[in-house]
Amino acid sequence: MSMLACCATYAQMMEPVKVEASLEKIAEDRVELVFLMKIDEGWHVYGTEKVENGPTATAVCMERLQGAELVGELKYVGEPVRKFDEVFELDVEYFERGVEFRQEVKLTEDDYCIEGYLEYSACNNQSCMPPMKSEFSYGEAEESLVGETDKHSFAGGTSEHSDLLLLFLFGLLGGLIALTTPCVWPIIPMTVSFFIKRGGGVRDALTYGLSIIIIYVGLGLIVTGLFGANALNSLATNAVFNVFFFAMLMVFGLSLVGLFEITLPASWTTSVDDKASKTTGFVAIFLMAFTLALVSFSCTGPIIGFLLVELATDGGSVFAPAVGMLGFSIGLALPFSVFAMFPGWLKQMPKSGSWMETVKKVLGVVEIAFSLKFLSVADLAYGWGLLSRRLFFVLWILLFAALGIYLVVQMVKNRKGSTLFYIMHTIVAAASLSLAAYMVPGLWGMPCTLVSAFAPPMEKSAEEKEKIFTDYDEALAFAKKEGRPLMVDFSGYGWKMEAAVFTDPTVADIIYNRYVFVQLFVDDRTPLSETEEVEENGKTRKLRTLGDKWSHLQATRYGANSQPFYVLIDSDGNLLAEPYSYDEDVEQFVKWLEGPLNF
Repeated sequence: MSMLACCATYAQMMEPVKVEASLEKIAEDRVELVFLMKIDEGWHVYGTEKVENGPTATAVCMERLQGAELVGELKYVGEPVRKFDEVFELDVEYFERGVEFRQEVKLTEDDYCIEGYLEYSACNNQSCMPPMKSEFSYGEAEESLVGETDKHSFAGGTSEHSDLLLLFLFGLLGGLIALTTPCVWPIIPMTVSFFIKRGGGVRDALTYGLSIIIIYVGLGLIVTGLFGANALNSLATNAVFNVFFFAMLMVFGLSLVGLFEITLPASWTTSVDDKASKTTGFVAIFLMAFTLALVSFSCTGPIIGFLLVELATDGGSVFAPAVGMLGFSIGLALPFSVFAMFPGWLKQMPKSGSWMETVKKVLGVVEIAFSLKFLSVADLAYGWGLLSRRLFFVLWILLFAALGIYLVVQMVKNRKGSTLFYIMHTIVAAASLSLAAYMVPGLWGMPCTLVSAFAPPMEKSAEEKEKIFTDYDEALAFAKKEGRPLMVDFSGYGWKMEAAVFTDPTVADIIYNRYVFVQLFVDDRTPLSETEEVEENGKTRKLRTLGDKWSHLQATRYGANSQPFYVLIDSDGNLLAEPYSYDEDVEQFVKWLEGPLNF
């Protein structure tokens, strides 16, 4: 009874987020749509970043835009929380207590119309609301609404600054990793010794480091110039570019593991080196740095490629590639300046050796593994059916098991290796073999949550698919014909309740064989043949998608609007038990399912 009482608390209409929309004039021909959200304690609203199999991102959806055009993307004022969300089993960003969203609009005509809605998702630790919509409509008739409004901010700072800092640190890590490759590490003592012998010392080393920074930041600016910030931000969901990313990372990965070597034409390096020897001052040192970039490309190219892919799919800012490359170049340039200032430290540098080849092979395996993530996105988009979840796990298991075994063999063969060699090999080998072992149960349907963000979604058997209805009325008619009760699942894509509980053999047997099972996704974006206007909770609401239709059904028929939400009904639509909400206790869920069947 305690379980039913707990579940009953969710069978109610909730409004945890209140939105105040306004239009603010910021220039003669510019306005901003301003959405001020007040969020109840314990609830949160997700940010603007779209995450595959994740929650609904906050977005402005325009239905009518005349005499105006959007400028840039929806931005927010406030500091989001970034953490692993146990509901979706993904890293997400969200806001608590309050947040302000802003969308800039350029007015191109005096007679304009701006009409649409702000879509967002609100969740607590156990359930989520269906994607909510806050309608707005502005035009010449609403000119009185345009004016100076109060500026609101929460927790200080903007998320863009925080994101750029993370991108910088990500790039810095990439630069430090590039240092440990055999294309760069041996060059450090030779270059620093050359500067010291010619009398330049610290000055030349700092100039050399600055030149490296200019070269790689310039590369980041070129990437932005070629593609543009908005194009980069859209690459994450573009199937064609995901195929390109897969191919690029696969080629770089295979190069790093030693199947072949990617090198730039030798004539390029020779030409730049000749010019460096014939010049003096800053130009000569800059050309030396450019020579380093060319010579080390076979090692740094794959790392830079991997960084640019991540910056393109996760950055979303016009500054992202440049900031990422700034971090990378600082990490790469740092030792040249440090060792020039403290030349005595050169003697303490670990000697070049087989450990650097290990670094290359580890990076190669990681790049090959991550390339499969991008292939999976394209595979799902085009419906090729090439990369199932099981095949994905097989490939990852083979990759990391092979890497672990290779490292163990290397330790056995190099018994006289340095302490650094053994420590590094032991740590990486243990991590690789542990990851491979962890993923083995995934071959038989276990969620394997640590890698769920990279793997394709869990699959249902053909028999299970045949037994799942996706239309309420069809399921009700079939239940009446078969004389069976129904289990109605109001949920959303990516919920782990289904993965953690519905895959249990006992649960699966009950819902697929003893009930008629109908699954209604409230975030289904399939458009209805025509928009419907309905009354809900004293307000007029527009139903545009199948998801809207199912969330309206849940709200009006069962008086609840949070998910996941499960109901057991007879073929006439009467409740057979109290609704059930989020709870991963399989035993309790089985008891709830069996309750009506025992009468």
